[in-house]
Amino acid sequence: MATSDIEIAEHNLQHHFADMDQQRETSTFGMWLFLVTEIMFFGGLFCAYLVYRATYYRAFVEGSQTMNIWLGATNTAALICSSLTMALGVRCAQTDNRKLMTILLIVTMLFGLVFLGIKAIEYHEHWTHHQFPGPNFSFPEAEANGVNPQNVQIYFSLYWAMTGLHALHMIIGVGLVLWITIAGARGLYSADYYAPVENVGLYWHFVDLVWIYLFPLLYLISKKHSG
Repeated sequence: MATSDIEIAEHNLQHHFADMDQQRETSTFGMWLFLVTEIMFFGGLFCAYLVYRATYYRAFVEGSQTMNIWLGATNTAALICSSLTMALGVRCAQTDNRKLMTILLIVTMLFGLVFLGIKAIEYHEHWTHHQFPGPNFSFPEAEANGVNPQNVQIYFSLYWAMTGLHALHMIIGVGLVLWITIAGARGLYSADYYAPVENVGLYWHFVDLVWIYLFPLLYLISKKHSG
């Protein structure tokens, strides 16, 4: 064990923990507890989506036809790749490979920014077509197919709420990765102290996993029934 690693570990050991192992296990447990609350938060939205989709099936089918599958698929690929680079970055932190860790974390952020950029393009398209819930909402395709546009508006309300909250989590995730990237480049982590990198990695994987469920629910599940 390098002396510098010992110094880094001792410097970051909080007084109320016996050693670094206890501190790391406690922080990891705390992160998992936080993620459980996030699962319940998004779980409520998923349940609301499923209930309303069953109630207004035809309206949800109409709304889903406006989703750009290729942009959604590209975003899915970007997040899957970002999870890979994030996992490799955590592994580099554990093995004290600081240079490669920094590179991988930067690539992870780039994938996250690609996701947000594509999502901004989608939001702009929906906004220009008046597919944002409110007094200016318009969906003439629904009336042409005998569907109440107000029911389609429920679909878009859930779409904007679920993807918007996910995008907010992604923005926070990019900020957290930037934080640990700067700290890592300054040599603040070592093979004996990498808990912040590991916990941010858990958060990042959770955000990616949420999208893995959002993509089929919002983009794919009704496409095959479009007739």
